[in-house]
Amino acid sequence: MSLSGKVAIVTGSGRGLGLAYARELARQGAAVVINDVDADVAAEAVRTIEADGGKAAAVVAPVGSTEVAKQLVQAAVAEYGRLDVLVTNAGILRDKSLLKMTDEDFDAVINVHLRGTFTCVREAFAYFKENGIAGRIITIGSPTGQRGNFGQSNYAAAKAGIVGMVRTWALEMKKAGVTANAVIPVAATAMTKTVPYFQKAVEADERGEAMPAFFRHGLGFGTADDVSGLVAFLASDEAAGITGQAIGAGGDRLQLWTHPEAAATEYREGGWRYEDLVEKFGPLFGGKLQSVGEEFLPLPEELQPEEQPATTAPAKVG
Repeated sequence: MSLSGKVAIVTGSGRGLGLAYARELARQGAAVVINDVDADVAAEAVRTIEADGGKAAAVVAPVGSTEVAKQLVQAAVAEYGRLDVLVTNAGILRDKSLLKMTDEDFDAVINVHLRGTFTCVREAFAYFKENGIAGRIITIGSPTGQRGNFGQSNYAAAKAGIVGMVRTWALEMKKAGVTANAVIPVAATAMTKTVPYFQKAVEADERGEAMPAFFRHGLGFGTADDVSGLVAFLASDEAAGITGQAIGAGGDRLQLWTHPEAAATEYREGGWRYEDLVEKFGPLFGGKLQSVGEEFLPLPEELQPEEQPATTAPAKVG
């Protein structure tokens, strides 16, 4: 087991994707600190990992504040003597279109996803640096943060911000030998379960059957376990040379996302005045404007959701 002797914190790991990450880290030999806001859920997650033969302890607290970040690191050190890996998975949703989204909706999502990632990573990195540990930081992004999604201003901002921080942290942590990466999962979750487009895939997963190839291969959509292997790999010594990356995983697909690059570049001596842009922007850039949102293939007839109109694309995928 490649993570034997390692200790990992996984925030938001009581259920779903977070629990899958924690279980895989434990299967690879790491002792895991489970985190959830529900004590019963956290305790059940610990029992599940112990039943698998792994080691786990729980911290019941809402991620976001510096105090909770300190509590998580202190718990890992107190329980297992050290910390080697941090996976920042905790998150919530408050989906609404822009004019319906309140300040509270926006702030709640930013606090858990973005600020929670920031505070936990800051605390973990401080521990790594002070103790000379070449630790691993694994954050969780989303396709929504990469391409946008209707009704998710708060979530898109948080997930895009996480990837931006990862690229910055890769620079700041390099000298200490600490890596920082973002995983972009596409998997069956409580959210995708409500999207008719994914109905047949989620139903197959719930029955313990393989998802149809259209989802797994064509869309790169799969189970939580399809993502957990990447998380464990990035936590390992074998991934020591990988940092500052956004890596997608889902179904049969693995993706390395590009850093934002200019899609087209033009120069004009003396700069670009308003009149120049009116005349030249369309001919120069009109055919190169970038798409927004995820683009999906139409569902085959046999995979159409039951008692629903024909679906060409999901409402939410991130």
